[in-house]
Amino acid sequence: MQLRHLEEAEQHIAQGERHIAEQEQRIARLIRLGADTAEAQRLLNNFFASQMLHLEHRERILKELKQ
Repeated sequence: MQLRHLEEAEQHIAQGERHIAEQEQRIARLIRLGADTAEAQRLLNNFFASQMLHLEHRERILKELKQ
């Protein structure tokens, strides 16, 4: 069961990396267009926060598997 959770955590981390990269590209495009990036930056910050939670979750699973 823990291995399945680890696999899911890895998928969430990969998905988070994609979301972060895509949002960074959107922000760069908005900057080039001279648009306001405040809302896009807030969303990126949320993605970063979520990613940290995913990484912490993976670490907890790995620790449990070592026991």
